[in-house]
Amino acid sequence: MIDQTHGLPIAAQCRLLQIARGCVYYQPVPVSATDLRVMRRIDELHLAYPFFGSRRLLVKLTEEGFVVGRRHVRTLMARMGIAALYRKPRTSLGNRQHPVYPYLLKDLAIERPNQVWAADITYLPMAHGFGYLVAIMDVCSRKVLAHRLSNTLSTDFCVEALQEALARFGQPEVFNTDQGAQFTDAAFTGILKQRHIAISMDGQGRWIDNVFIERLWRSVKYEEVYLKGYENLTEARRALAAYFALYNAQRPHQSLDYRTPDAVYFAALAALERRAA
Repeated sequence: MIDQTHGLPIAAQCRLLQIARGCVYYQPVPVSATDLRVMRRIDELHLAYPFFGSRRLLVKLTEEGFVVGRRHVRTLMARMGIAALYRKPRTSLGNRQHPVYPYLLKDLAIERPNQVWAADITYLPMAHGFGYLVAIMDVCSRKVLAHRLSNTLSTDFCVEALQEALARFGQPEVFNTDQGAQFTDAAFTGILKQRHIAISMDGQGRWIDNVFIERLWRSVKYEEVYLKGYENLTEARRALAAYFALYNAQRPHQSLDYRTPDAVYFAALAALERRAA
């Protein structure tokens, strides 16, 4: 868009395109190896203590020998897309211009597949950089219906995962997420509205409202991510595809009487079809 060899000065080109001149000269700086180590440890601590804010995380990091200040811890938490989970007197939204929907799962008995789906995003540490993982789960069976990886917290990779889940497994009666900007975006909620799927959203800072997918993140990270130490997103995609195949088809779940998510999901669907026939 900007031609640095053109006779027109760069400043004039920027004025014509209505962009800041600093954007032309900016060179992205990769995240340092030190910051990546700190971010990984913050991720581990956040998974163990989701109610810890930057102050308590700083205490734990200092005890473990990390040399870092609280302001930098806050910067890294923001980059990772995580925050302490606690009830706040006045909550802020992921995007104040996006509508937020009520929480519909309170006192709801979830007894069949495709009754309630849930989605969430988590930070993904790697050896060289980091990414974000979104997963869509059937709450009744704990089956992971679709997942996607991205190196940015955009909406498009969430929409791709949603479209895959809908194409492969039909649709739920209720879809539950948190209030993140990716899930309140019209590109995401518009698909649900078009299919007349009820939209449910957790209360701000209420991790317990989406506890099943929070447990999924714990399993994914301790059983796969932290053990492998992916080099990049390409390697992460391959490894996580294999892990979720194992998670769905081979890994017994205590909460499912040691059955697999696939066994519960497809057996329940078959039972529903027999009753309908």
